Amino acid sequence: MGASQTRTRHKYYDLSEKTGFSLEQINNLHERFLHLSENEDTLSRENLNRLPDLANNPLRKQIVEAFFDKRNQHQEEAGFFQEIGFEQFLVVMSHFRPPKTKMSDEDKQALRKEKFRFLFNMHDTDNDGTITLEEYREVVEKLLSESGAIEEQAVKRIADAAMLEVASTNVPHMAPDEFYEGITFEHFEQILKGFEMESRMHIRFLDGGTRMRCRKPTTGSSS
Repeated sequence: MGASQTRTRHKYYDLSEKTGFSLEQINNLHERFLHLSENEDTLSRENLNRLPDLANNPLRKQIVEAFFDKRNQHQEEAGFFQEIGFEQFLVVMSHFRPPKTKMSDEDKQALRKEKFRFLFNMHDTDNDGTITLEEYREVVEKLLSESGAIEEQAVKRIADAAMLEVASTNVPHMAPDEFYEGITFEHFEQILKGFEMESRMHIRFLDGGTRMRCRKPTTGSSS
């Protein structure tokens, strides 16, 4: 039993180096993982879909899919997992970790870019490296129709207007008959360059558990 505990601790040290979480945070997240997976070694979409915190989130599907997106595992591989283990779960959760009190400017920029990439992948649902206008419209419509107070046609008009603004910002000299293919990651970074991401996308540890909070930024006009 002592040898098993030693191996576990060594593994936690490795995971700490890989994700930036402390050993205590990793232990808390492991308990959370086991609770979500019902003590199984892997986690499924069904497990995450039962999370009360996501029940009323209009972007629940995108958030759940982010956990199974291979692009979010710090590797150059596209596609999706059917189920994930604890290490994969932890790597995804590391995208929500808050910035450390003392960080170099280089590390801050790297963390910011990592969070932007994670959000970009959430929007880029077909995994092709571009947020198409159809994908963008779907996100905007979900966010605007959450309360049910806006009529469907009004939501579509607002979404289309927002998409036109995004296109004009990224390709200001686009010809009338030119087709805008969509938002690249470079465009995405430029659109959100003034957005303070570090404090809006993080996890909190409460009473030995974890709670995830992801305030989702939208591009385009809010007026």
